[in-house]
Amino acid sequence: MNRFWNHGSERSRMDTAGSEDQLSMIPTWSVVLAIIVFGAVQYLFHGVLPHHKHELLPMRLLMGYSWGTAFASYVLLVGYVSRDVRRRRMPAGLWMLIVVVMPGGIGAVVYFLLRQPMMIPCPHCSTELTSSVHFCPQCQFQLAPVCGRCFRGVQITDVYCTQCGHDLAKDHAPARLRVYSD
Repeated sequence: MNRFWNHGSERSRMDTAGSEDQLSMIPTWSVVLAIIVFGAVQYLFHGVLPHHKHELLPMRLLMGYSWGTAFASYVLLVGYVSRDVRRRRMPAGLWMLIVVVMPGGIGAVVYFLLRQPMMIPCPHCSTELTSSVHFCPQCQFQLAPVCGRCFRGVQITDVYCTQCGHDLAKDHAPARLRVYSD
């Protein structure tokens, strides 16, 4: 979902790539198919199954809505995995087969447990890096603020290192990482 304050900036899109709205990852075909599946389950419970006992109407409504919601949610989950697997550069056909074939959503649980971390390009040399790195291993470009004494990651708003107590103002961090300095 694009917000109006970062709509035109390519740099801000790169900064928010890891934290983009997760609902926008669900493809349109999956949303349409989920609506069709929900409607089909409602038709099954209210049009096909026998309903000559009117005292069972509340139970039939409850079962129709709950099963319809469960199946529609599963279709949305498959759609999300189809986009997420490509974004993480994993074999799409294999993971879609696992997610669809394994019963009861077990395939989706396996996918979320075993999926690869997001890779981001280094702004300086374009080397693919995991999001947890503080320095690029190819060009030593500093990607995140670190303590000058223990070299552990710190928050940009920290005054002192949370691990060793070092005064972070003495580190002479690059200007792009000194957003909140005095």
